[in-house]
Amino acid sequence: MVICGDDGLARRLAVELDAVCGETVTVVLPSRHDEHGSEIDTLHRDPRSPVELLIAARPDEQTLRAAGVDRAAALALAYGDDQTNMMAALLARSLNPSIRLVIRMYNRERGRHLEQLLDRAVLARRDRSDMGAGRPRDALPLDTSTTVLSDADTAVPELVAAAALGPGHTLQVAGKVFRGVVRPAGTPPHASDLATLAIFSGTDRDDPRSEDSAETPGEDGTRLLPDTVASYHSQFTHGRLMLEEVTHDHVLETPADSRTVGGWLRDRFTHLPWKVFVSREMMSVFGVLAAVVTLLSLATYCTVDDIPLWKAVYLPLLDIFTMGDPATDESRARKVLQLIAGFTGLAILPLVVAATLNATVAFRTASISHPPTDGFSDHIVLVGLGKVGTRVLVRLRSTQHRIVVVERDPGARGVAVARELGVPLIPEDATDPRVLDLARVRQSASMLVLTSDDSANLDIVMAAREVNPGVRAVMRLYDDDFAATVSLTLRASYPDALTRSRSVSALASPAFAAAMMGRHVLGVMPVERGVLLFTVVDVAGHPALEGFSIHQAFARNEWRVLAVGAAGSAAVRFSSSDTLGGLHLPNRPDFDWRPSHGRVLRAGDRVVLATTRQGLDILMRGAMPAPGRT
Repeated sequence: MVICGDDGLARRLAVELDAVCGETVTVVLPSRHDEHGSEIDTLHRDPRSPVELLIAARPDEQTLRAAGVDRAAALALAYGDDQTNMMAALLARSLNPSIRLVIRMYNRERGRHLEQLLDRAVLARRDRSDMGAGRPRDALPLDTSTTVLSDADTAVPELVAAAALGPGHTLQVAGKVFRGVVRPAGTPPHASDLATLAIFSGTDRDDPRSEDSAETPGEDGTRLLPDTVASYHSQFTHGRLMLEEVTHDHVLETPADSRTVGGWLRDRFTHLPWKVFVSREMMSVFGVLAAVVTLLSLATYCTVDDIPLWKAVYLPLLDIFTMGDPATDESRARKVLQLIAGFTGLAILPLVVAATLNATVAFRTASISHPPTDGFSDHIVLVGLGKVGTRVLVRLRSTQHRIVVVERDPGARGVAVARELGVPLIPEDATDPRVLDLARVRQSASMLVLTSDDSANLDIVMAAREVNPGVRAVMRLYDDDFAATVSLTLRASYPDALTRSRSVSALASPAFAAAMMGRHVLGVMPVERGVLLFTVVDVAGHPALEGFSIHQAFARNEWRVLAVGAAGSAAVRFSSSDTLGGLHLPNRPDFDWRPSHGRVLRAGDRVVLATTRQGLDILMRGAMPAPGRT
């Protein structure tokens, strides 16, 4: 496999493929002397690691050939620039038409078009080959072609889950959301639990994916995909990793009246700072204007014969705003008053315009600020509305969580989104303790700090901890060593509170690694020193699945059938708008996530499996299961 990139995502993806997935990797980086290149260079020099390093400024044709793209199984293009990734993808497709391409794209629409373009090229080439051989055209196989992903999109579900639900790896399949949840020993089964994924060595475990998890396996070790008997007996003595379906019961619903039309209008308009239009400056300017109009109206009424009162007011207004006809045929007094009104208008109109503009600017600036009301509680405080924070906001709002947003830059991309969604917004610096009070951190349930500054994120979380020691805090930290130190220190200082540090590139790398391994891989879940892969497989042609019941098809420590559905005519596809583990199924088949153990798997079925790496290798080779299967 080949990885081309210029930032932390390429480095983390190389480590993921090397350490977790056991793949041979060639990494193309612009330098070996920066922090990313130096770590890959260390892996390259390790005789136990199959990682190769190639230094090249750009992924041109010569570089791709030197990296072995023409004979590689997969290529990940993880540069920070969309155009660079697009050009490299087109070159790679011409060098190796059958290579799996995994492309990092920020622009979702552009990524969708690129994915369709490259896949059409594969279909056209294979169609010509099949017609020449007399074979019918079929859909793309699961393991080929193009996958476009966004590191921000893939990280959003983990960040949302960490803040809204607590620790646990999230997975999305066919419109449903699942997560791996650790149940301590003695915890009774939950109605939302679907299957036991692992039995831990001790009585209790932290989130196995978190950066601060201790690696202290007991003498029995962690058992992946145990059988039903072992899982039942271990629930009283060992911690377990359970697959849980996330339902509406897990989310915090907004008050009923806020979802009505009246509640929406109230949220949108009642907080607006209308008082800026009756400020002292505005009242002074328009007071002077009113006084001038009154004086000129009285003078017109007294000096012009047979003029009604309304016209005595109307004419000076026309003169002041230079909208009246010249009084050439009027009396001398009328001509003088018109000149006075014109000069007065020249003097006062700039003041009126300036005061109105100032009030409008003040209104727009103040309308951004929408602090929560006094009764606001059990909400999520989101700090930072950049690329990641904006998508987290949209995801949280779609699940009806109550949110308060803090963003110091009024021009940030997420400010307009927050205003459109009617979310309480505080345009201030969150490092200011006063701002945390405005966000009602003391009454909040969770806090997400997603600015790009590690130090500022830590400052904000520590300040929030002082105000609310029990708040669930999730912060974005890039540096691994710094994140581990911070997590351990905060956990020691606040043992009863949940603190997690997350890196966008670290959260995104499993999805990119899964896509490089093939479209049948939905997600990767590290569990202590092991790893679980979530895959979708068509039963037809698999001697380990076809013709067996779900109970018989279970292989201890190798794979477990989680759900059964109908095999669609179209291939399983990743999409640039999908999240980590997301699936886009064109025919949207329904999966039965609680199938009967006696159900027999037929050739027309498609199953979702949790597998170990060894189990996936057996299934993909189409071999019979190893001896000792349950």
